[in-house]
Amino acid sequence: MRKPSATWNVYRTRFLIKARQLTEPLVFVDALGREQCGRPGDYLVESSDGSRSIQRREIFEDVYVAMGPVESAPATRSLAVTQTRRRSAIRPVADA
Repeated sequence: MRKPSATWNVYRTRFLIKARQLTEPLVFVDALGREQCGRPGDYLVESSDGSRSIQRREIFEDVYVAMGPVESAPATRSLAVTQTRRRSAIRPVADA
């Protein structure tokens, strides 16, 4: 099973988030019980509270501004710690 993408990048709107672009389809149930579905090119987004969602590429790229990889953004180091502590049930969609 492959990961959605190798590297998290930092983006901003009013709030800092982490996101990675999907390289394969991804389906998971979020913390609120909603099914999240993404296609290659869409973005897996993680908020500062650790919640995750999928944003369509067209909307994401229109709204968010890239700030660089997580490693180079000191203000988001706590997000990296959150990532290692919380493992959610995110799974790639099996090939048809």
